Amino acid sequence: MKKRIISFLSLVAICILGAMTVVQTGLAASGDPCVDGMPAALKEAAGCNGTNDKLTPAIVKILDGIILASGTVAVVFVIVGGVNYMTSAGDAAKIEKAKKTILYAVIGLVICALSYVIVNFVINSLL
Repeated sequence: MKKRIISFLSLVAICILGAMTVVQTGLAASGDPCVDGMPAALKEAAGCNGTNDKLTPAIVKILDGIILASGTVAVVFVIVGGVNYMTSAGDAAKIEKAKKTILYAVIGLVICALSYVIVNFVINSLL
């Protein structure tokens, strides 16, 4: 079971690194639309003239709120798993179920933390 979790987390890390590489490569290849020589309409659409400055903080706040709610749910499940573990009264099936609940909730917390970092990185890189 432990090898399976480590394999899964390794796969997730590789996928995240691969996605970040693709995003960075795409950004580097696309160039900067705000440089001189670009049409005014393209500059305005890209937000170079300050027309879309209020959109970025709104997107970040919405996504941060969703991630915060997900993290809160994961913490609640850690607590539920802990209560189930304490009230299992030595029943092996209940103990195993409680351990799995805590494990999956902790994995959820890690995913929430990573998604917060990734979302902010991507938003700041693209916008």
